[in-house]
Amino acid sequence: MATTAVLSKGRSADDVASSVQPGRIAHVDIVRDMAAAEPIWRVLERPEHVSTPYQRFDFLNAWQRHVGAVEGTEPFIVIASDSEHRPLLLLPLGLERRAGLRIASFLGGKHPTFNMPLWHRDVAKTAGAGEIAALIAGLQAAPHGADVLALRQQPLRWRDFANPMALLPHQPAVNDCPVLVLEPGAPATDRISNSFRRRLKSKEKKLQALPGYRYAQATTDADIERLIAAFFRIKPIRMAAQKLPDVFADPGVADFIRQACLTKLADGGRAIDIHALQSDDEMIALFAGVADGERYSMMFNTYTLSDAARYSPGLILMRSIIDHYAERGYRRIDLGIGSDDYKKMFCKDLEPIVDSYVALSPRGRLAAPAMAGLARAKRTVKQSPALKQMAQRLRAVLQRKGPAQAADESAT
Repeated sequence: MATTAVLSKGRSADDVASSVQPGRIAHVDIVRDMAAAEPIWRVLERPEHVSTPYQRFDFLNAWQRHVGAVEGTEPFIVIASDSEHRPLLLLPLGLERRAGLRIASFLGGKHPTFNMPLWHRDVAKTAGAGEIAALIAGLQAAPHGADVLALRQQPLRWRDFANPMALLPHQPAVNDCPVLVLEPGAPATDRISNSFRRRLKSKEKKLQALPGYRYAQATTDADIERLIAAFFRIKPIRMAAQKLPDVFADPGVADFIRQACLTKLADGGRAIDIHALQSDDEMIALFAGVADGERYSMMFNTYTLSDAARYSPGLILMRSIIDHYAERGYRRIDLGIGSDDYKKMFCKDLEPIVDSYVALSPRGRLAAPAMAGLARAKRTVKQSPALKQMAQRLRAVLQRKGPAQAADESAT
Protein backbone atom coordinates (compact mmCIF):
# COMPACT_ATOMS: atom_id res chain seq x y z
CA MET A 1 0.00 0.00 0.00
CA ALA A 2 1.27 3.48 -0.74
CA THR A 3 1.68 5.95 2.08
CA THR A 4 -0.49 8.47 0.22
CA ALA A 5 -3.46 6.61 1.71
CA VAL A 6 -2.13 7.47 5.16
CA LEU A 7 -0.82 10.99 4.56
CA SER A 8 -3.97 12.17 2.84
CA LYS A 9 -5.51 15.63 2.46
CA GLY A 10 -2.16 17.37 2.48
CA ARG A 11 -1.38 16.67 6.14
CA SER A 12 2.16 16.07 7.30
CA ALA A 13 2.94 13.23 9.66
CA ASP A 14 3.35 15.81 12.43
CA ASP A 15 -0.07 17.31 11.75
CA VAL A 16 -2.02 14.08 11.74
CA ALA A 17 -0.35 12.67 14.84
CA SER A 18 -0.85 15.81 16.91
CA SER A 19 -4.49 16.28 15.89
CA VAL A 20 -5.71 12.72 16.47
CA GLN A 21 -8.37 12.03 19.08
CA PRO A 22 -9.31 8.63 20.44
CA GLY A 23 -11.51 6.84 17.95
CA ARG A 24 -12.22 3.59 16.20
CA ILE A 25 -9.93 2.10 13.60
CA ALA A 26 -11.44 2.76 10.19
CA HIS A 27 -8.49 2.06 7.87
CA VAL A 28 -5.66 -0.48 7.96
CA ASP A 29 -2.88 0.22 5.47
CA ILE A 30 0.06 -2.08 4.74
CA VAL A 31 3.31 -0.30 3.89
CA ARG A 32 5.94 -2.55 2.35
CA ASP A 33 8.86 -0.15 2.41
CA MET A 34 10.71 1.06 5.51
CA ALA A 35 11.44 4.52 4.15
CA ALA A 36 7.81 5.06 3.15
CA ALA A 37 6.64 4.33 6.70
CA GLU A 38 9.36 6.45 8.32
CA PRO A 39 7.55 9.83 8.64
CA ILE A 40 4.66 8.47 10.71
CA TRP A 41 6.95 6.01 12.48
CA ARG A 42 9.23 8.74 13.81
CA VAL A 43 6.31 10.79 15.08
CA LEU A 44 4.78 7.87 16.97
CA GLU A 45 8.11 6.93 18.57
CA ARG A 46 8.44 10.31 20.28
CA PRO A 47 8.44 10.21 24.10
CA GLU A 48 4.95 11.71 24.35
CA HIS A 49 3.53 8.59 22.68
CA VAL A 50 3.80 4.91 23.70
CA SER A 51 6.40 2.49 22.33
CA THR A 52 9.45 0.52 23.41
CA PRO A 53 13.00 1.41 22.30
CA TYR A 54 13.15 -1.94 20.52
CA GLN A 55 10.61 -0.62 18.02
CA ARG A 56 12.49 2.57 17.16
CA PHE A 57 12.86 3.14 13.45
CA ASP A 58 16.65 3.38 13.67
CA PHE A 59 16.91 0.05 15.50
CA LEU A 60 14.60 -1.93 13.23
CA ASN A 61 15.72 -0.26 10.02
CA ALA A 62 19.29 -1.36 10.78
CA TRP A 63 18.06 -4.90 11.49
CA GLN A 64 15.96 -5.09 8.32
CA ARG A 65 18.77 -3.74 6.17
CA HIS A 66 21.45 -6.13 7.40
CA VAL A 67 19.56 -9.18 8.70
CA GLY A 68 15.92 -9.22 7.63
CA ALA A 69 16.64 -8.64 3.95
CA VAL A 70 19.26 -11.40 3.98
CA GLU A 71 16.81 -13.82 5.64
CA GLY A 72 14.08 -13.00 3.13
CA THR A 73 11.88 -11.00 5.52
CA GLU A 74 9.85 -8.33 3.74
CA PRO A 75 8.63 -5.19 5.55
CA PHE A 76 4.94 -5.47 6.43
CA ILE A 77 4.31 -2.23 8.30
CA VAL A 78 0.72 -1.92 9.50
CA ILE A 79 -0.65 1.60 10.01
CA ALA A 80 -4.13 1.82 11.49
CA SER A 81 -5.98 5.13 11.26
CA ASP A 82 -9.39 6.61 11.95
CA SER A 83 -11.99 7.78 9.43
CA GLU A 84 -9.97 10.96 8.81
CA HIS A 85 -6.82 8.91 8.09
CA ARG A 86 -5.23 10.09 11.34
CA PRO A 87 -2.76 7.41 12.55
CA LEU A 88 -3.68 5.56 15.70
CA LEU A 89 -0.92 2.95 15.76
CA LEU A 90 1.95 1.51 13.74
CA LEU A 91 2.67 -2.21 13.94
CA PRO A 92 6.26 -2.87 12.72
CA LEU A 93 6.00 -6.33 11.20
CA GLY A 94 7.88 -8.37 8.65
CA LEU A 95 6.49 -11.03 6.35
CA GLU A 96 8.30 -14.33 5.96
CA ARG A 97 7.38 -17.48 4.09
CA ARG A 98 7.78 -20.84 5.77
CA ALA A 99 6.35 -24.19 4.69
CA GLY A 100 4.03 -22.45 2.26
CA LEU A 101 2.73 -20.07 4.95
CA ARG A 102 2.98 -16.30 5.05
CA ILE A 103 3.79 -15.36 8.64
CA ALA A 104 3.71 -11.75 9.87
CA SER A 105 5.76 -11.18 13.01
CA PHE A 106 7.59 -8.33 14.67
CA LEU A 107 10.72 -7.09 12.93
CA GLY A 108 13.97 -7.63 14.80
CA GLY A 109 14.08 -11.42 15.01
CA LYS A 110 15.75 -12.69 18.18
CA HIS A 111 17.18 -9.35 19.24
CA PRO A 112 14.32 -7.41 20.90
CA THR A 113 13.29 -8.45 24.39
CA PHE A 114 9.92 -6.73 23.99
CA ASN A 115 7.64 -6.22 21.00
CA MET A 116 4.59 -3.99 20.70
CA PRO A 117 3.04 -1.44 18.33
CA LEU A 118 3.79 2.25 18.48
CA TRP A 119 0.63 3.87 19.83
CA HIS A 120 -0.63 7.41 19.84
CA ARG A 121 -0.74 8.14 23.57
CA ASP A 122 -4.44 9.07 23.75
CA VAL A 123 -5.42 5.99 21.77
CA ALA A 124 -3.33 3.66 23.95
CA LYS A 125 -5.29 4.90 26.96
CA THR A 126 -8.69 4.05 25.51
CA ALA A 127 -8.24 1.30 22.91
CA GLY A 128 -10.49 -1.64 23.58
CA ALA A 129 -11.71 -4.87 22.03
CA GLY A 130 -13.42 -2.97 19.20
CA GLU A 131 -10.17 -1.39 18.02
CA ILE A 132 -8.30 -4.69 18.16
CA ALA A 133 -11.10 -6.49 16.29
CA ALA A 134 -11.04 -3.79 13.60
CA LEU A 135 -7.26 -4.15 13.30
CA ILE A 136 -7.49 -7.92 12.83
CA ALA A 137 -10.36 -7.54 10.33
CA GLY A 138 -8.26 -5.09 8.33
CA LEU A 139 -5.35 -7.51 8.24
CA GLN A 140 -7.61 -10.38 7.17
CA ALA A 141 -8.92 -8.27 4.29
CA ALA A 142 -5.49 -7.07 3.11
CA PRO A 143 -4.58 -8.32 -0.39
CA HIS A 144 -1.45 -10.49 -0.53
CA GLY A 145 -1.43 -10.43 3.25
CA ALA A 146 -0.44 -12.93 5.92
CA ASP A 147 -1.85 -16.30 6.93
CA VAL A 148 -0.76 -16.03 10.56
CA LEU A 149 -0.06 -13.08 12.83
CA ALA A 150 2.66 -14.26 15.23
CA LEU A 151 3.09 -11.62 17.93
CA ARG A 152 5.80 -12.86 20.27
CA GLN A 153 7.29 -11.41 23.48
CA GLN A 154 4.73 -8.73 24.15
CA PRO A 155 4.68 -6.93 27.50
CA LEU A 156 1.32 -6.82 29.22
CA ARG A 157 2.14 -3.26 30.27
CA TRP A 158 4.61 -0.62 29.18
CA ARG A 159 5.30 2.25 31.53
CA ASP A 160 1.87 3.11 32.95
CA PHE A 161 -0.10 1.78 29.99
CA ALA A 162 -1.80 -1.55 29.53
CA ASN A 163 -0.83 -3.01 26.16
CA PRO A 164 -4.07 -3.13 24.12
CA MET A 165 -2.69 -6.05 22.08
CA ALA A 166 -3.03 -8.18 25.22
CA LEU A 167 -6.76 -8.17 24.50
CA LEU A 168 -5.98 -10.81 21.87
CA PRO A 169 -5.93 -14.44 23.03
CA HIS A 170 -2.44 -15.00 24.41
CA GLN A 171 -0.22 -17.42 26.30
CA PRO A 172 2.95 -17.00 28.37
CA ALA A 173 6.00 -16.45 26.18
CA VAL A 174 8.67 -19.14 25.93
CA ASN A 175 10.95 -17.22 28.34
CA ASP A 176 10.31 -14.96 31.31
CA CYS A 177 12.01 -11.60 31.76
CA PRO A 178 13.71 -10.85 35.11
CA VAL A 179 13.30 -7.19 36.07
CA LEU A 180 14.56 -4.84 38.80
CA VAL A 181 12.01 -2.21 39.84
CA LEU A 182 13.62 1.04 41.01
CA GLU A 183 11.77 3.29 43.43
CA PRO A 184 12.52 7.00 42.96
CA GLY A 185 14.52 8.42 45.84
CA ALA A 186 15.10 5.03 47.46
CA PRO A 187 18.55 4.39 48.99
CA ALA A 188 21.12 2.48 46.95
CA THR A 189 20.83 -0.48 49.32
CA ASP A 190 17.24 -1.02 48.20
CA ARG A 191 18.44 -1.99 44.74
CA ILE A 192 21.63 -3.83 45.75
CA SER A 193 22.20 -4.95 49.33
CA ASN A 194 25.12 -3.73 51.43
CA SER A 195 26.56 -7.22 51.73
CA PHE A 196 26.51 -7.75 47.96
CA ARG A 197 28.05 -4.33 47.40
CA ARG A 198 30.85 -5.12 49.84
CA ARG A 199 31.63 -8.39 48.05
CA LEU A 200 31.76 -6.63 44.69
CA LYS A 201 33.86 -3.79 46.10
CA SER A 202 36.39 -6.30 47.43
CA LYS A 203 36.66 -7.91 43.99
CA GLU A 204 36.85 -4.53 42.26
CA LYS A 205 39.95 -3.58 44.28
CA LYS A 206 41.84 -6.16 42.22
CA LEU A 207 40.67 -4.53 38.99
CA GLN A 208 41.43 -1.03 40.25
CA ALA A 209 45.11 -1.98 40.30
CA LEU A 210 45.04 -2.21 36.49
CA PRO A 211 46.37 0.91 34.70
CA GLY A 212 43.56 3.18 33.55
CA TYR A 213 40.78 1.10 35.13
CA ARG A 214 37.40 2.79 34.63
CA TYR A 215 33.67 2.35 34.09
CA ALA A 216 32.04 4.45 31.36
CA GLN A 217 29.25 4.58 28.84
CA ALA A 218 30.68 4.75 25.33
CA THR A 219 29.90 8.15 23.83
CA THR A 220 32.26 8.58 20.89
CA ASP A 221 32.30 6.68 17.61
CA ALA A 222 35.93 5.71 18.22
CA ASP A 223 35.11 4.18 21.63
CA ILE A 224 32.12 2.34 20.19
CA GLU A 225 34.12 0.92 17.27
CA ARG A 226 36.85 -0.30 19.61
CA LEU A 227 34.44 -1.93 22.06
CA ILE A 228 32.40 -3.59 19.31
CA ALA A 229 35.60 -5.03 17.83
CA ALA A 230 36.51 -6.46 21.24
CA PHE A 231 33.03 -7.92 21.68
CA PHE A 232 33.09 -9.76 18.35
CA ARG A 233 36.57 -11.07 19.09
CA ILE A 234 35.67 -12.44 22.54
CA LYS A 235 32.01 -13.47 22.28
CA PRO A 236 32.47 -16.42 19.87
CA ILE A 237 35.03 -17.93 22.24
CA ARG A 238 32.68 -17.53 25.20
CA MET A 239 29.76 -19.06 23.29
CA ALA A 240 31.83 -22.01 22.15
CA ALA A 241 33.01 -22.65 25.72
CA GLN A 242 29.37 -22.82 26.84
CA LYS A 243 28.47 -25.05 23.89
CA LEU A 244 25.90 -22.48 22.76
CA PRO A 245 25.08 -21.48 19.20
CA ASP A 246 26.63 -18.13 18.27
CA VAL A 247 23.68 -16.03 17.11
CA PHE A 248 26.07 -13.14 16.54
CA ALA A 249 27.69 -15.09 13.72
CA ASP A 250 24.46 -15.16 11.70
CA PRO A 251 24.66 -13.27 8.39
CA GLY A 252 24.36 -9.52 8.82
CA VAL A 253 24.11 -9.49 12.62
CA ALA A 254 27.50 -7.87 13.22
CA ASP A 255 26.69 -5.10 10.72
CA PHE A 256 23.25 -4.57 12.32
CA ILE A 257 24.74 -4.23 15.80
CA ARG A 258 27.51 -1.94 14.63
CA GLN A 259 25.08 0.37 12.79
CA ALA A 260 22.64 0.51 15.74
CA CYS A 261 25.42 1.22 18.23
CA LEU A 262 26.72 4.07 16.09
CA THR A 263 23.32 5.63 15.28
CA LYS A 264 22.75 8.80 17.32
CA LEU A 265 19.30 9.56 18.71
CA ALA A 266 17.73 12.95 19.25
CA ASP A 267 18.30 12.72 23.02
CA GLY A 268 22.04 12.19 22.55
CA GLY A 269 22.02 8.45 23.15
CA ARG A 270 22.46 5.67 20.62
CA ALA A 271 20.01 3.14 19.22
CA ILE A 272 22.03 0.61 21.26
CA ASP A 273 24.01 1.97 24.24
CA ILE A 274 27.28 0.36 25.33
CA HIS A 275 28.61 0.35 28.91
CA ALA A 276 32.01 -1.10 29.71
CA LEU A 277 34.70 -1.68 32.30
CA GLN A 278 38.07 -0.95 30.71
CA SER A 279 41.74 -0.57 31.45
CA ASP A 280 44.40 0.97 29.26
CA ASP A 281 45.16 -2.51 27.92
CA GLU A 282 41.80 -4.18 27.39
CA MET A 283 38.03 -4.24 27.49
CA ILE A 284 37.28 -6.04 30.77
CA ALA A 285 33.49 -6.36 30.53
CA LEU A 286 30.77 -5.02 28.24
CA PHE A 287 26.98 -4.73 28.44
CA ALA A 288 24.86 -3.27 25.66
CA GLY A 289 21.16 -2.48 25.60
CA VAL A 290 18.45 0.04 24.84
CA ALA A 291 17.23 2.91 27.01
CA ASP A 292 14.29 5.31 26.80
CA GLY A 293 14.50 7.59 29.83
CA GLU A 294 12.54 5.24 32.07
CA ARG A 295 13.87 1.75 31.39
CA TYR A 296 17.19 0.15 30.47
CA SER A 297 16.92 -3.24 28.77
CA MET A 298 20.04 -5.30 28.21
CA MET A 299 20.63 -7.05 24.90
CA PHE A 300 24.08 -8.67 25.00
CA ASN A 301 27.26 -8.84 27.06
CA THR A 302 30.67 -10.43 27.36
CA TYR A 303 33.80 -10.21 29.49
CA THR A 304 37.55 -10.55 29.12
CA LEU A 305 39.48 -13.74 28.49
CA SER A 306 42.34 -12.49 30.69
CA ASP A 307 42.99 -13.17 34.39
CA ALA A 308 40.79 -10.17 35.20
CA ALA A 309 37.81 -12.44 34.56
CA ARG A 310 38.45 -14.02 37.98
CA TYR A 311 37.14 -10.94 39.75
CA SER A 312 33.52 -11.00 38.49
CA PRO A 313 33.82 -8.02 36.14
CA GLY A 314 30.37 -8.67 34.69
CA LEU A 315 28.72 -8.36 38.11
CA ILE A 316 30.74 -5.23 38.91
CA LEU A 317 29.69 -3.68 35.61
CA MET A 318 26.05 -4.58 36.23
CA ARG A 319 26.19 -2.84 39.63
CA SER A 320 27.64 0.26 37.97
CA ILE A 321 24.95 0.27 35.27
CA ILE A 322 22.15 -0.09 37.82
CA ASP A 323 23.50 2.81 39.87
CA HIS A 324 24.01 4.87 36.69
CA TYR A 325 20.38 4.59 35.62
CA ALA A 326 18.91 4.77 39.13
CA GLU A 327 20.66 8.10 39.67
CA ARG A 328 19.01 9.35 36.46
CA GLY A 329 15.50 8.52 37.63
CA TYR A 330 14.95 5.30 35.69
CA ARG A 331 12.16 3.07 37.01
CA ARG A 332 13.10 -0.37 35.66
CA ILE A 333 16.13 -2.34 34.53
CA ASP A 334 15.90 -5.74 32.88
CA LEU A 335 18.68 -8.05 31.81
CA GLY A 336 16.88 -9.66 28.89
CA ILE A 337 14.87 -12.87 28.75
CA GLY A 338 16.07 -16.04 30.41
CA SER A 339 16.79 -17.22 33.94
CA ASP A 340 20.59 -17.05 34.15
CA ASP A 341 21.89 -17.07 37.71
CA TYR A 342 23.53 -13.64 37.47
CA LYS A 343 20.19 -12.09 36.53
CA LYS A 344 18.60 -13.44 39.69
CA MET A 345 21.31 -11.72 41.74
CA PHE A 346 19.99 -8.33 40.67
CA CYS A 347 16.42 -8.80 39.42
CA LYS A 348 13.91 -9.78 42.08
CA ASP A 349 10.77 -9.87 39.94
CA LEU A 350 9.62 -11.58 36.75
CA GLU A 351 7.80 -9.45 34.21
CA PRO A 352 5.07 -11.32 32.33
CA ILE A 353 5.45 -11.34 28.56
CA VAL A 354 3.04 -13.10 26.23
CA ASP A 355 2.66 -14.48 22.71
CA SER A 356 -0.39 -14.33 20.45
CA TYR A 357 -0.94 -16.44 17.34
CA VAL A 358 -3.85 -15.19 15.24
CA ALA A 359 -5.20 -16.82 12.08
CA LEU A 360 -5.73 -14.36 9.21
CA SER A 361 -6.69 -16.83 6.47
CA PRO A 362 -8.22 -20.31 6.10
CA ARG A 363 -4.74 -21.78 5.88
CA GLY A 364 -3.78 -19.90 9.01
CA ARG A 365 -6.60 -21.50 11.00
CA LEU A 366 -4.64 -24.75 10.98
CA ALA A 367 -1.20 -23.21 11.40
CA ALA A 368 -1.85 -20.75 14.26
CA PRO A 369 -2.86 -23.40 16.85
CA ALA A 370 0.10 -25.56 15.82
CA MET A 371 2.52 -22.64 16.25
CA ALA A 372 1.01 -21.83 19.65
CA GLY A 373 1.35 -25.48 20.71
CA LEU A 374 5.00 -25.60 19.67
CA ALA A 375 5.71 -22.44 21.68
CA ARG A 376 4.01 -23.95 24.74
CA ALA A 377 6.18 -27.06 24.38
CA LYS A 378 9.32 -24.92 24.24
CA ARG A 379 8.25 -23.11 27.39
CA THR A 380 7.71 -26.44 29.15
CA VAL A 381 11.26 -27.46 28.29
CA LYS A 382 12.65 -24.12 29.46
CA GLN A 383 10.77 -24.31 32.76
CA SER A 384 11.90 -27.87 33.54
CA PRO A 385 15.58 -28.22 34.60
CA ALA A 386 15.61 -31.92 33.58
CA LEU A 387 14.10 -31.31 30.15
CA LYS A 388 16.32 -28.26 29.63
CA GLN A 389 19.41 -30.33 30.42
CA MET A 390 18.31 -33.02 27.96
CA ALA A 391 17.77 -30.39 25.26
CA GLN A 392 21.22 -28.90 25.92
CA ARG A 393 22.84 -32.34 25.64
CA LEU A 394 21.03 -33.03 22.37
CA ARG A 395 22.10 -29.66 21.00
CA ALA A 396 25.71 -30.36 21.98
CA VAL A 397 25.58 -33.71 20.16
CA LEU A 398 24.13 -32.12 17.04
CA GLN A 399 26.76 -29.37 17.08
CA ARG A 400 29.57 -31.88 17.57
CA LYS A 401 28.40 -34.13 14.75
CA GLY A 402 27.27 -31.42 12.37
CA PRO A 403 23.83 -31.07 10.77
CA ALA A 404 24.44 -33.54 7.93
CA GLN A 405 25.64 -36.40 10.14
CA ALA A 406 22.91 -35.78 12.73
CA ALA A 407 20.27 -35.86 9.99
CA ASP A 408 21.65 -39.13 8.60
CA GLU A 409 21.57 -40.78 12.03
CA SER A 410 18.07 -39.53 12.86
CA ALA A 411 16.80 -41.09 9.63
CA THR A 412 18.07 -44.59 10.53
